[in-house]
Amino acid sequence: MDYEELCLSVCEIARKAGGFIANERKHFSLDKVESKGLHDLVSYVDKTSEKVIIEALSTLLPESGFIAEEGTSNKKGERFNWVIDPLDGTTNFIQGVPVYAVSIGLLEGEELVLGVVYEICRDECFFSWKGGKAYLNGDEIHVSKTSEMHDALLATGFPYSNFSQLDSYMGLLKWLLTEARGVRRLGSAATDLAYVACGRFDAFFEYDLKPWDVAAGAFIVLQAGGKIADFNRGESYLFGGEIIASNAPLLAEMQQKVDEFMN
Repeated sequence: MDYEELCLSVCEIARKAGGFIANERKHFSLDKVESKGLHDLVSYVDKTSEKVIIEALSTLLPESGFIAEEGTSNKKGERFNWVIDPLDGTTNFIQGVPVYAVSIGLLEGEELVLGVVYEICRDECFFSWKGGKAYLNGDEIHVSKTSEMHDALLATGFPYSNFSQLDSYMGLLKWLLTEARGVRRLGSAATDLAYVACGRFDAFFEYDLKPWDVAAGAFIVLQAGGKIADFNRGESYLFGGEIIASNAPLLAEMQQKVDEFMN
């Protein structure tokens, strides 16, 4: 498998889907929004984007299956499965807030081997493949070298339907707000992770996430020299719903505070 060639092809697929999304935003109206659950929105843009991506990936790697947010394909691959969020940051898109992305990761067995995050509004494509480095529009990227919390800019996401850990989360957030340089909430986990990979954010943490939210971004962080863990210091961040992403020194400190407040 030529992972590099495959990854560059996926970048083009993500850009094509992103172009469709950007064009639809020009005349999008709220009456086209549907609800999948509490505060969980979707529109024809998400669904059409996913169909475009799946069709292109099926041509690129015919034997592959899909783990996709909108469920437009239930095909399971014996060796390869794509993990797709066709529009990460749907609420931002609907409201006209300019942070949303296409996220495409590839699992070979249980191993992530490729990741592409295309942030549409800034025309920024973050990508990496197994055996390669991490890139932003062709330029190599690395996680930050920040080692002290008071110098760190953090990113998180707020729960919108699962409030089971809200009190614990607020305790952790309160501590971080007093200790860190700042905390941001962009509304797109894929973008948050991509920004950790290139050093714009020093760390990202969130709970109640889905595989398609984190697959591509987490892989790119790792390829950019970063570290990833779940809230229990393990490696179940892809399907476990919880993630901390940072460099090694800050990850260690974040894990200590997550142990204190969340576990």
